[in-house]
Amino acid sequence: MKKEKTQKEKKKLTKKRLALRIVLCILSTLLLIVAGYVIYVFASYHRIPDNQVLTPQPDSLSYATMGRVPPQRIGVVPGEQTYSIMTYNIGFGAYTPDYSFFMDGGKYSWARSEDGLKENLKDIADLINDCDPDFVVLQEVDESGTRTYHVNEVSYMQATDYYQSVYARNFDSPFLFWPLNEPHGANKSGLLTLSKAYISSALRRSLPVADSITKIVDYDRAYTISRIPLGGAPGTTSDADLSGKELVIFNVHLSAYSTGSVREQQLSMLFEDLQKEYAAGNYVICGGDFNHNLRNGGSDKAPGWAQPFPREVFPSTFSFGFDQEGVEVNISHDSCRNADEAYNPETTFTVLADGFIVSSNIEVIKYEAMDLQYAYSDHDPVVMEFRLKG
Repeated sequence: MKKEKTQKEKKKLTKKRLALRIVLCILSTLLLIVAGYVIYVFASYHRIPDNQVLTPQPDSLSYATMGRVPPQRIGVVPGEQTYSIMTYNIGFGAYTPDYSFFMDGGKYSWARSEDGLKENLKDIADLINDCDPDFVVLQEVDESGTRTYHVNEVSYMQATDYYQSVYARNFDSPFLFWPLNEPHGANKSGLLTLSKAYISSALRRSLPVADSITKIVDYDRAYTISRIPLGGAPGTTSDADLSGKELVIFNVHLSAYSTGSVREQQLSMLFEDLQKEYAAGNYVICGGDFNHNLRNGGSDKAPGWAQPFPREVFPSTFSFGFDQEGVEVNISHDSCRNADEAYNPETTFTVLADGFIVSSNIEVIKYEAMDLQYAYSDHDPVVMEFRLKG
């Protein structure tokens, strides 16, 4: 009897040990997978080199290959001629008003559907064409990505070859396996500048980013510098170089998830480059998503990324376009909504985060934050009309 009981106890013990071994094997496997994934993410981390030369597209060779004559570019000259520029963070084409984003505490990490994404991109391109600005600076334009079904949004936004364009990548992440139900995946995204005038050259500058783990989600911030010679394109009747000076357009998207010290470093670097251009006698416009509150004052409800812009960093020769005297200003609408929920005018936090910084030799005539009720993005466009002072 005792022998039978001992054998039963041994069998029970064997089963328990087996079950424990299975559990330990599963846990060990999971730990190996997690450890391997963490190694993969950090091993994949890289920064795009600073001072990367960019090639404006289409160039003359592209037209020659297509057997076509390049379109006539507009001339840019000091005087009474007015020009218009738009800045628009298109939110990788995913943000309809009912969209919320997981990194802000919302639901989704991908565009809701590929067809919906393409329809949204078409609406954004139509909006740009209808507004017909001379220059456009766009942010969060996906080159390829899991979240955007690998649709090339850069090509989508290059809707007409009347605009010359400059593209630079500022987000290139490894496969992010979060959230588990809809992993954000691997994504390449960037800054796209469109110009009706001839862009002679362009450069990508790498901004400082965090050294902490947040660098994985705030991957490779940058701004681009596009140079437009005064007078127009070489070989046109407008004369290629009236003064040897240039209109220099910066396209910027500052960090949202970094610490204050990193954001200070980014602004310091940006203003140093802006000031260099002005000191060289150029006309300078910096447009984009500053991920700050551009208005005076703040809000107790503001998330960390929407703190007041530190106006004390402005050199005396620069200001926000809406701060110049005599400007027709309409900035009653905030250009950006928090994406922690579907847009609700009663509850959603909004802020004026997008806009233009201009040098003092730029005369701003009109400045408007367009009110689209965030129809196509978590941002709405900001447009500005201006002249170059003679």
